[in-house]
Amino acid sequence: MLRHHTAARLRPTLHHPLLRTPHHPLHRPLQHLLQDFLKSRRGHLGLSQEVVAERLHISARAYGNWERGTIKEWTDQKLYALAEVLRMSEFQTDRLFRYAVGRAPNLQLRAALGHTDPEGPVSAAFLDDYSAMMDALALPTFVVDQRWDIKMSNSAYRDLFRDVRPHPTVEGAEPSGNFLRFGLFHPDAPAVFADHPKWRLAMLAQLASSVEAHAEDSGLRSIHHDVHRHPVLHDVYRHDMPDWVLAGGSDLLHHDSEVRQLRHPDPHVGLQGCRLVEETPRSLQALGLTRVTMMLVGSAVGSQAAPGDAQRHHATRGAA
Repeated sequence: MLRHHTAARLRPTLHHPLLRTPHHPLHRPLQHLLQDFLKSRRGHLGLSQEVVAERLHISARAYGNWERGTIKEWTDQKLYALAEVLRMSEFQTDRLFRYAVGRAPNLQLRAALGHTDPEGPVSAAFLDDYSAMMDALALPTFVVDQRWDIKMSNSAYRDLFRDVRPHPTVEGAEPSGNFLRFGLFHPDAPAVFADHPKWRLAMLAQLASSVEAHAEDSGLRSIHHDVHRHPVLHDVYRHDMPDWVLAGGSDLLHHDSEVRQLRHPDPHVGLQGCRLVEETPRSLQALGLTRVTMMLVGSAVGSQAAPGDAQRHHATRGAA
């Protein structure tokens, strides 16, 4: 009798619609959830089926099938396109995927497919709030896209590069432009990146890794082209950088325990060890962005600043 009741309690769980595989036909209760969800979201935005269909570049009849859940096969590309047209939040996009295919969305695939809109109203409001949060952090922190263009930075980051002059010829080579261009081409870069040859090797490795991952990105190809036109950088890229990678490096972010020297313009901070730490939340990943914090790990050899001075300096500035 006990065995019978136990099996009876488990049976509904085993047949829960969210536990089906994506290849199975949509279960009826879940189909109704999807239909109600899409209809209510569309109604909230004041859009007709015809308008949504036009924005998806499909027929109104085809979209009617989408909304009824009678589509032959859902793909990630279709679902992300639908989420973009209906201006869904991350939570709503997660609901859409679970109702349609019984699993959570793949955020990395979303960025790869290009279904992200950092300039959209929802994303822009989130990024404004995230920027305000970053400004409260004591350590230099910045956010980049796949080509290492700076999308936002905090006051500690801007303070670190406050004495950098505009580059006379190379566009985007400032610390507020492209992090790789600045480190590789700007004449003031060695003043901040104290052991500049080590930083340069790591940045060239990062460039090679990024170009391999995003071969169609015109911005990365432009940096790559400029490196090969530069006699010194071209030689380092072809000979020194591969040897450095083989010796245990990989790229700018993922070279385990690598500490490079950083010189802060404030003499009370001075020369510090720096380790780059990637700490990107899912919300930024969904927009194709990466957050990097420059961890100051104490005084570098030869510095007159005491260990921890950098953290206390920025903490004092943040409290002011």
